[in-house]
Amino acid sequence: MQARTGQERTGIFFGWQVVAAAFVIAVFSWGLNFYGPSVYLHALHAREGWSPSLISAAITLHFLASGALVTRLPALHRRFGLVAVTRAGMLACAAGALAWGHAAAPWHMVPAALLTALGWALTSGVAINAMVAPWFDRRRGAALSMAFNGASLGGVLFTPLWAVLIGAFGFAGASACLALLVALASWPIAGRWLGRVPADLGLHPDGAATPPPPRPAAAPAGPLWRQPCFRSLSLAFALGLVAQMGLLTTLFSLLAPVLGEAGAGGAMSLATACAVVGRTVVGTALPPGLDRRFAGSANFLLQATGCALLAAAPGSAPALLAGVLLFGLGIGNLLSLPPLIAQAEWPAGQVTAVLALLTAVNQGFYAFGPALFGSAMAGWGPVAPPALAMALQLAAAALLLTGRRPAAGRASG
Repeated sequence: MQARTGQERTGIFFGWQVVAAAFVIAVFSWGLNFYGPSVYLHALHAREGWSPSLISAAITLHFLASGALVTRLPALHRRFGLVAVTRAGMLACAAGALAWGHAAAPWHMVPAALLTALGWALTSGVAINAMVAPWFDRRRGAALSMAFNGASLGGVLFTPLWAVLIGAFGFAGASACLALLVALASWPIAGRWLGRVPADLGLHPDGAATPPPPRPAAAPAGPLWRQPCFRSLSLAFALGLVAQMGLLTTLFSLLAPVLGEAGAGGAMSLATACAVVGRTVVGTALPPGLDRRFAGSANFLLQATGCALLAAAPGSAPALLAGVLLFGLGIGNLLSLPPLIAQAEWPAGQVTAVLALLTAVNQGFYAFGPALFGSAMAGWGPVAPPALAMALQLAAAALLLTGRRPAAGRASG
């Protein structure tokens, strides 16, 4: 007797099960590789006494090396398959966290950073899109927003979990616990849900009865970096992410004098919750015919408005909270909008390569965001970080629109 598929057993389109698997992978990946470095900095400074600048240099290496490695991800998927690459990536994440936790000399941070860089490259945004995209066409925005919400949950869950485990077992013991959790949980998840495409189960994207019509987008000519549409897309989101990373690094220090440490922590949690709300709203309510670059530009303007409030009234608690709310609503869309723009503007076979190079450019920029904003705050005071973020986001909003292709060259929906 032929084995029944997961959809036949549950009545749920298998694509949504893949989204759930991608959600969990995102929780693990962002928990260790995006939110983890701030924990590594604090824990190693407290345990070893190394200077924050030295540890920050290793963290910068983590992001820069990951940006270089991620450009190879489409080729790795073609050669080894999504399951094997995802498993290798999660094992690298786990091994890297373990190496950070057991670093006993400054040079030990270099192999730790390279391991987490490899894990981050193989399991971050480009990988999440590769997991979800084959299963959705018309509803890809909603599916990606749900999968990327795992990134936000990674920060909500892993940061306090790190703190609890470090308090109980020390940094080395905490890293061993989380490495074991990630390795053991992600291995079967990848094998069970990431090894199929719709055709394997006799299905079509979105669970439709017929395959989606071919998208009319024509391939822009020449290498990606010579294409104005790619340059504007990559540079706009690179500037937006520099603003986002830099402001988030300094935000607690801006809020604490007015709100207190507990209030500042609560406001940071508010920003994370708003990121989930904003990403979900855009993913589910974006009109199919709307040029997604307009949505991206509006998102940058929303964050710029929040930054303006933070800069204009640094001593007012209501203004600070309103600024955090508006800024937070746009955080998640800097992850989920680029795949939707790429889907509309490039043929399906090029989207993964577009996202890989875009991610490399973004990480090459935002790796320096914390240092840039920290220096601005040290030199010009607490108004400087939100003012700088606002300027970068306004520039990003304008730049994103300069690369719009003619309507005939874009896919709708």
